[in-house]
Amino acid sequence: MQVIVAGEQQKVQWQHRLQPQVAADEILIKVAYSGMNRADLMQLAGHYPPPPGASDVLGLEVSGVVHVVGTNVGAFKVGDRVCALLTGGGYAEYVAVPAAQVLPVPAKMDLAQAAGICEVFATAWYNVYGLAAAQPGERILVHAAASGVGQALLQLARERGNPTFATAGSDEKLAQAQQLGAEKVWNRRNGSFVDAVKAWGGVDIILDPVAGDYVAWDQQVLNQDGRLIIIGLMGGREAQLDAGRLLMKRQRIIGSTLRSQPLQVKARIMAELYAHVWPLFEQARITPNIDEVIPVGEVEQAFQRLRDNATQGKLILVW
Repeated sequence: MQVIVAGEQQKVQWQHRLQPQVAADEILIKVAYSGMNRADLMQLAGHYPPPPGASDVLGLEVSGVVHVVGTNVGAFKVGDRVCALLTGGGYAEYVAVPAAQVLPVPAKMDLAQAAGICEVFATAWYNVYGLAAAQPGERILVHAAASGVGQALLQLARERGNPTFATAGSDEKLAQAQQLGAEKVWNRRNGSFVDAVKAWGGVDIILDPVAGDYVAWDQQVLNQDGRLIIIGLMGGREAQLDAGRLLMKRQRIIGSTLRSQPLQVKARIMAELYAHVWPLFEQARITPNIDEVIPVGEVEQAFQRLRDNATQGKLILVW
């Protein structure tokens, strides 16, 4: 089978490998579509190596059809349409994955859309409704609101009664954020968002894939007992921290990655998505956040779009 791995100088490398063997608790998926994520871009640049034991093949989510079922798996059968959250291996014609990280494609959703839902909705759900334990009515600041994760969170927050303030880098992206439920928006090209968020009343939870200078600004707009979840480093690794504000306002700053979580955590997240989020898809109350479906042969051009932040939602590779 053909796979894509990180090559030299931030270029992809195509390789031919044997089809994966399936363990007793795994299924083998014949991949139809692979979802692209910024984590793939980081791995391509050498900044986000796979966890120990994980595949070095790029790709953290796929959709496709069950090809082989492990001997201990009873929930799926050959031919089922599925989507999966992966630790790696998604840019390939076949991928073996623990059955606990696989879900049926939501009713009335096509496979192209399904390739873009597991990673972003798992990230949004786990961090905001898991780690931050968001309660109805709590206010959320969503940075990079046009990203797949940002769009997923805006929709989840709208459905669960959490007002949102969105930041992004263009008026077009902010208009999309408002369509998805954002009450207020801020164009990051206008500088600090602090005054605008304070005027809105501050926030209780922030999902921040930027870090860098944003951390100091985040602290200024967090309300008492506010939670800041940092999930990325688009703005750099180093940040200024106000320890006095941290103490006096009882703020919590949490670093979070999904990829390296153990199987039991990912299994719990996927079960929660199936219980709480999949019905919203099937009722058409939330939608996948797909920017474009791109032939896998154009993966280099797709990565350049990610580098340039020239997307509004997910890029999907079709095999």
